Amino acid sequence: MSLMRAFASIVCAVLLGAPALADAAGGRDPGDVLGTWRFQTKPYRGGQCIMSGLMHLKDAPESGVYSCELTALEVCSLWGRSRVRQSCEARRFGNQVSVRSSIEEFLETKSDLEDYTFNYVPDNFALTVQSAERMYGSLVSAVTAPVEFRRTREGVS
Repeated sequence: MSLMRAFASIVCAVLLGAPALADAAGGRDPGDVLGTWRFQTKPYRGGQCIMSGLMHLKDAPESGVYSCELTALEVCSLWGRSRVRQSCEARRFGNQVSVRSSIEEFLETKSDLEDYTFNYVPDNFALTVQSAERMYGSLVSAVTAPVEFRRTREGVS
């Protein structure tokens, strides 16, 4: 009987101490998406374009909804580059996160084409939370491309 009590005591100590150890080791709830994320797409438009940027997610009053801001930098060898600040709303459904954006400000537009008409549309994302440090999914905008989000400790620029 004393062996059973000793085993039960060890199990209780491990179960009660595990969250404290995870917190002490910097562990996070894998479902926590609040904070700042750096993102980058795979090349798209035949390998001619790539997008990267920074997104900051913060709590909103409604459960499962987050307000956010993102700055996207699109570089295309076809026509140039653009940097755009966007406001956004993210909705969470289990491990899925849907981000819908609105353009707030064009911070930079550079075109290598004289007659190029700048037509940038908001950047939306369909993501799956992989861990507390990574989300993966798709850019869903004027084009669709795979995208990876990695948690960062930087602020929104």
